[in-house]
Amino acid sequence: MHDQAPPHAPRPTAPLTDTYPTDTHTTDTRPPVTHRAETTERGAFALARCACGWTGPARRSRDRARTDAAEHLAASEG
Repeated sequence: MHDQAPPHAPRPTAPLTDTYPTDTHTTDTRPPVTHRAETTERGAFALARCACGWTGPARRSRDRARTDAAEHLAASEG
């Protein structure tokens, strides 16, 4: 009877794929992450923080917080 789909019918779409296009023209303009760790105190606790966003666990020992910072810096180097 009718050869055309009614105006409210969904239009066919392109099939979905599992791959992303490789011809995108975006580049990462963020500066490279630098690691500068320091220790800070919060009440009775000391913790290590880095410029990259890493934060170590809160410690009662300032020496252990400094060790956490040193271990993070060593791990980020290699």
